[in-house]
Amino acid sequence: MVQSSGLVKVVAAVIVGVAIAGAGWFVGNGIANMRSLDRYVTVKGLAEQNVQADRAVWPITFVATDDVLQTAQAKIEADTKTLIDFLASHGLSKEMTELQNLQVTDQLAQSYRSGPIESRYIVNQTIQVRTDDVKAVVAASQDIGKLLQGGIVLGGQGYNPGPSYMFTGLNGVKPEMIAAATANAREAALQFAADSGGQLGGIRRATQGLFQILAADGAPNMNEASQINKTVRVVTTMEYLIRD
Repeated sequence: MVQSSGLVKVVAAVIVGVAIAGAGWFVGNGIANMRSLDRYVTVKGLAEQNVQADRAVWPITFVATDDVLQTAQAKIEADTKTLIDFLASHGLSKEMTELQNLQVTDQLAQSYRSGPIESRYIVNQTIQVRTDDVKAVVAASQDIGKLLQGGIVLGGQGYNPGPSYMFTGLNGVKPEMIAAATANAREAALQFAADSGGQLGGIRRATQGLFQILAADGAPNMNEASQINKTVRVVTTMEYLIRD
């Protein structure tokens, strides 16, 4: 019985020892893994691509004034026809245009008015051009002086900012740009790993930045919407593990 009891104690001690050793191995291996996870580098990858606008939106506001409302209205209607014919001569059909924002102002009805007035009624009309024929809009906007020569008063109480040019093909360039930005980030990470005497491991974390559409010229305060040539830019943030 004494020998049997001693044997049991020995077996129990062996089991406890193995358990402790195993736990120590798992803990040690876990710490090693934690340390390897702690060794990483964060880099950013940039990709840019030059594109051209593929859509144009052009609101054109013009005005007529007179002391007789019907006379001012008749002038607006005549100017509308002239403007539509002008656009058609540049390949911008009537289907590409939309009449918007007809406004009539009676200056005698304004409580804040002071001093004499030249014309009682001011009539504003806006024609908006919307088309994928960007070149036709460029040509027409450069030739708009002919409208002034024809007696059409542009602007008035509205504002003519000129055409806005948009790029709608962003989804088409996203995959290759993300791939290029990722490759750019990996190149920087490889260099960092080499400089630190380590080897580049797998991706720990990746974040895609927002896509930006910028004016291609990049001049300060340049309005992107007024430029045909644009630059699409994306920046990705990557975290790579570093191995010994």
